[in-house]
Amino acid sequence: MKANALSKVRGSRTNDLRVRADAMAAVAASNADVVDRDARFPTEAFRVGREQRLLDMLVPVELGGEGASISDVVDACYVLGRACASTAMIFAMHQIMVAILVRHVRNSPWHNRLLRRLSADQLLLASSTTDGQGGGDLRNSACAVERTGSRVSLTKTATVVSYGAEADGLLTTARRSADAPPSEQVLVAFVKEDYQLERVIDWDALGMRGTCSAGFKLTGEGEVKQLLPEPYQTIHAQTMMPVAHLTWSAVWAGIAAGALERARQFVRSAARHANGQLPPAAAQLTRATLSLRSLRGLVASALQKFETMDRLELEALDFQTAMNLLKVNASELAVATVMSCMQACGISGYRNDGEFSTARHLRDVLSSSIMISNDRILANATRASLLTEIPHLLRD
Repeated sequence: MKANALSKVRGSRTNDLRVRADAMAAVAASNADVVDRDARFPTEAFRVGREQRLLDMLVPVELGGEGASISDVVDACYVLGRACASTAMIFAMHQIMVAILVRHVRNSPWHNRLLRRLSADQLLLASSTTDGQGGGDLRNSACAVERTGSRVSLTKTATVVSYGAEADGLLTTARRSADAPPSEQVLVAFVKEDYQLERVIDWDALGMRGTCSAGFKLTGEGEVKQLLPEPYQTIHAQTMMPVAHLTWSAVWAGIAAGALERARQFVRSAARHANGQLPPAAAQLTRATLSLRSLRGLVASALQKFETMDRLELEALDFQTAMNLLKVNASELAVATVMSCMQACGISGYRNDGEFSTARHLRDVLSSSIMISNDRILANATRASLLTEIPHLLRD
């Protein structure tokens, strides 16, 4: 296929995906308040997501999927984030797991069958990477895989498994063996019939309430072939971390955009009722608009860089540091944007009820600096900062 013809095909597919993401977002928006109030899974939105066949958008065409790009997923996360933060975050976390399978198991018959099944049945995949007291340290595992002949098993204290009770399968980290150090990890794919979840921690949080991120004791058993063939260290560097930070940042940008739309509506309404006189805090709308523009530019730049680099380049220290700092900067910009929106709306934004409320947006976006603590990321990046020369020129 010629380049211009291929570009037209990709453009048509992308437009179609956006229309389908809009359909899912419309349902997510109409249920966002009750999902937040009841801290329940956004069932209605994901019913539509399955009907629109969005859960397999990254799966290659030859395995039954859309063959979409990470850019397409990031766009969908932004659209969903404007509608319902919990829906968007669940969608993002699912797509991160699919990206891992697509990019790291192409020569594994078992995992290719899983992708075919995911596409046919629109399976929802969860992630279990937190372990014991390690919290957000994804690069260390307390539990270990036990091997008995062709079988593997593990038992894990998973302090957070977002939408674990609703998922059709999950990917989980563990030490390669009982005598392996915590950082020598593997990733295991389990489908629902392979594992049991025993709830140990409930989920009653400030925001992101619909993600249902309870804690569980995870007990899983399957075949050796369910271990992903590449070490988790490689998977984390090339896919898990960068795709997570890109999709999460898109979700947070979407939340900020949703808050900005409410602030714009408030300022317009206030001006109409005051003969064109802008309300006192209208300047905060300008601040929010500019910070959202910066946030969108930050994500777009990082996404372009990610999609133009080969696998080995993705493991370079500079890129790894840049992607980690994307998460920190995006989360801080998103919080600042939503705060400015609330200030622009005044008491109407502060209220939990009313068409101009930005309370849910603020509660949801505050999770951004906590999902893998910004302080942890900055502390880990300090060594890289010490090794990086300060540029001599502005454009270096």
